[in-house]
Amino acid sequence: MVGWGIRPQGVQGQLRVVGGHAGDLQKALTAMLETVSEAAQAAGTAVPGVQASTPVQGPVVAGHAPLSRAAMGPVAAALGEYLRGRDRDFRSMAERTEASVLGAVEATGAYCRGDLEAAEHAQRAARAVRLDLLKHGEGR
Repeated sequence: MVGWGIRPQGVQGQLRVVGGHAGDLQKALTAMLETVSEAAQAAGTAVPGVQASTPVQGPVVAGHAPLSRAAMGPVAAALGEYLRGRDRDFRSMAERTEASVLGAVEATGAYCRGDLEAAEHAQRAARAVRLDLLKHGEGR
């Protein structure tokens, strides 16, 4: 029979390390999105300044941005397409990391429960042994 040597404290330590790296990944993705957004805004447009805005008429709810939008240049459009194309990859990284951590937690919990059940079974079996029969050699 194959033996298992899982140490829950060791798993917990590794999960802390992975959690730290997952936080770093989240920070990196957030910083990248902010940087790409800034780059798209700084890239400008291919139209003269007067035409660089699309005015829209109508009332604006207090506290909301005006309805007018700045025109998007080719660089900003390309960066937007890049992010839309990578969105699934970025989400997948986060989802896989989360699934791995939760899976490790669940597996370790099941292992610990199995150990406790095995120990309980062994204790019940030990209590069922009739020592008086073993002393006299009758329990063979």
